[in-house]
Parts: sequence; C-alpha cells; structure tokens
Amino acid sequence: MKKLENKKILLIICGGIAAYKSLELIRLFKKMGASVKTVVTKNAKKFVTNLSIASLSQDKVYSDLFNHENEAEMDHISLSRWADLILIAPITANTISKLSHGLADDLASTLVLASNKQVFLAPAMNVRMWEHDSNKKNVNKLVSYGYRLIGPEIGDMACGEYGEGKMTEPQDIINNILNYFENLRKNKKLKALVTAGPTQEKIDPVRFISNKSSGKQGYEIANSLKNNGIETTLISGPTNLKPISGINLINVNTAEEMLNKCLDCLPVDIAIFTAAVADYKVKNIYEQKIKKRENLNLDLEQNVDILKHISNHNSLRPKLVIGFAAETNNLKKNSIEKLSEKNCDWIISNDVSNPEIGFNSESNKVSIFYKNKIEENLPKMSKSAIANEIVNKIISDFN
Repeated sequence: MKKLENKKILLIICGGIAAYKSLELIRLFKKMGASVKTVVTKNAKKFVTNLSIASLSQDKVYSDLFNHENEAEMDHISLSRWADLILIAPITANTISKLSHGLADDLASTLVLASNKQVFLAPAMNVRMWEHDSNKKNVNKLVSYGYRLIGPEIGDMACGEYGEGKMTEPQDIINNILNYFENLRKNKKLKALVTAGPTQEKIDPVRFISNKSSGKQGYEIANSLKNNGIETTLISGPTNLKPISGINLINVNTAEEMLNKCLDCLPVDIAIFTAAVADYKVKNIYEQKIKKRENLNLDLEQNVDILKHISNHNSLRPKLVIGFAAETNNLKKNSIEKLSEKNCDWIISNDVSNPEIGFNSESNKVSIFYKNKIEENLPKMSKSAIANEIVNKIISDFN
C-alpha cells in the first residue's frame, strides 16, 4: 500500500558515514509512493554519489545555491515551497550548529532558513559529539524552533565506540514520517480557540487598566496547534506581535469583547485561555480626559470571567478547556483551587514574579494541573518549546 502517495519529501543529506543510509531512505520513500528531491552538501559527496542518488530518486540532485541552468530560479526558495516536509538525514553536529545560529552559507542551510515547512532531523555523530554541552544546547534550540528530532539511537558506531549518536534506521524514520502525516490527517478534524495577550479596560479616552502580558506564550501555542494541522483561531488583546500565517486572528481590546468573540467561535474541540484578562473594569468610563488632580478615586467592578463562562457552557462547552494561571505565590494551592472553581480540565501555571520566566520573557517554566491526574512540572524552556510540549499532550488526549 502506497501510504505516502502524492507526498513530496525533500531529503537533505549531510556528510558522515551514515550518509549511505540515505539511499535506503530514498528507496523506501519511492516504494511508498512519495516524490523525492534531494540536496547533497559538499561533505556528503565524499560518502554518496550523485549518480546513485539520482538513480533512486529519479530526479536531479541539488547541491549549488543557484540553478546555473536558470539563474533566475533560486533553488532554496523553489525547493522549500515544493516540499510537504523536509528531512535532514543524516544531520551532523556541524549542520546542527549552523542551523541553530541561523547561518546560511550553502544550499542546505539557506533552504531550511527560507522554509515554512516542517523539518525533521535525524542526527548521526560520535557519542562524545552528541553528548557535548554545546551540541545539546544547539539541538534544544532547534527543537524550540519547532524542528522534530528522530533519534539518535544507542549502538555500535563506525568509529568503533558504543553509545548514543547512531542514526535511526531508515524504516524507523519512515514510520515517524508516516505517523506525522497520519496525525495531520486526524488533527484536521479538530478546531481550537486560543486567547492571548492582555485586555485594556478604558478609564477615559486616553487611559486604561491593563497588565504586562506580551501574548508570546499564547501566540506560540496557536502556532504549534496550526503546525500540527489543527484549525486554529487566535483571539488577541493588544500586543506587538506579528500575525501568524494560517491562523484566524481576531483582535480585541476589552474582556467583554474577548468573551463575545470566544462565544462567536463556538463550537470548538479545544479552548486554551492564555490571555491575562483584567479582573476589574471602571464602572463609569469618563467621556472626557480626566484632568490632573490631587486625588482620584475610581469605582471598579468585577469583569467577566471568560474561562469560567466557557468552561460551564451547557451546550457548547469545548471537549478540552485549558486555563492559565499567572501566580506570584502559593502556585500549587492557587492552581488547584482555580482548577476546581473554573471547572476546566487543565490549569497551566507559572511564577510571574520571576523575571526570567515572567511577562515579556523569552522563556517559561510551567506546571500543568489536571482534573484527574497529578501535576506535571516542565523544565525551563523557550516559550515555543513549552507550546510544543503542551500541544503534544493535547494531541495525545485526542488520539
């Protein structure tokens, strides 16, 4: 059965003894009905020949940054747009380092940097290279960018040593790719709603009540949902973040506007409320700018509780409702109380008193509290890596 029929796979082959396994990968991809185009790095040519690759792929082999037959056609753009998926197998420590630092000095690295497609990495290197702190840091950075890792495995190496660093076998790599496309197919049936950023509650025509939320975590979660094939709507308070291609973005200002837009989006399967909604609003908004005075008293009233409202919706409650809790103390106690009070399925909490993982930071450290499970404490990671972890757990719940 041709399970990859009509799929377009771009295979990048880097230098290393494991490059010979790329030939078996091409054969298996073709056998399963996929179209395969290949990019070979300068060092990979020392281990595999263009002739053997072209014979198996039944297509030309790319290695130069520009197509010399047609200088107007830039291969790093055309190949990236052609592919459904990019696989780098094997990927070396050198290429991992280049990609993690955004370098683009050959066709392979330029292509990946210019790509908007899912990238899979199958590392192959000596065990000491794999375990080196600098390599681990580079790998973690790529994972935080959304790259997916396959392997490496533990075993005997060509250099005579034993340990982790051996490239995953071609059939196992193919199985990973098959699972990815199968999950995409399943996930396309799902709809998700994400709220992000702060809300702004007017005091007068020039002033408002708000908070320090940047919206970064919510945007990263929406992006990860989209990348996993889930139809996603993002309802965002005012932020400085760019819209994400492929996501339905709805901009709002106040908590009431956010609630109404959330209700308009129902029904959905998944609702994730990361927005830092202002708890209070001014009871009577001043129509004119308030002039400076010695004392000013504002009459505040409680705002709508979006999470609680959606979580208790009788007919259109999402199958999975996830709330976020920004805490400064008693994180576990407050999170468990919020989980019960709001009637949601998960509460994801973080300590915003810590500037390294608080508002506007690039990293986060969260704890996940489930209704029927004990909490999980995730290590400090980039917000994109946190988003991928959360979305992987969501997908596991639905599959």
